[in-house]
Amino acid sequence: MSNSGPVPFSTTLHVRDHCLCLAAQRAARALARRFDEALRPAGLTSGQFSLLMSLNRPVPPSIGSVASLLAMDRTTLTANLKPLERQGLLETAIDPQDRRSRLLTLTDAGHAALAAAVPIWQRTHAEVEAPLGEGVADLLRAGLMALV
Repeated sequence: MSNSGPVPFSTTLHVRDHCLCLAAQRAARALARRFDEALRPAGLTSGQFSLLMSLNRPVPPSIGSVASLLAMDRTTLTANLKPLERQGLLETAIDPQDRRSRLLTLTDAGHAALAAAVPIWQRTHAEVEAPLGEGVADLLRAGLMALV
């Protein structure tokens, strides 16, 4: 490792003003705080809402497919599943097709939690999108998906 001296403050300002990673992290934190607060009456965090929503499928998904959808590693996903399972919002079962794999299913309580949370999410989401202006949210989503 070379010792080329301190990084100039001008570089710090450049990174602050141009770094896509920093901008995405800051926006993600601000959005998560906003949705966490909004979803609190439904007893969910924004991350739990996303996780439960990812299970709302006609066929129970595997842990691997949910981890892929949420861009999480399986260990982190498993840690996030445990409290929801303890609360009775989801169940984990062995996949009969592949006994090494686990399938995730929403319980009736999980469906009820989503039903309570969706109107809150819809209202909050509309509030978040409104100041962006016509079509900007779609462009933002497309840009973010291109990075995924």
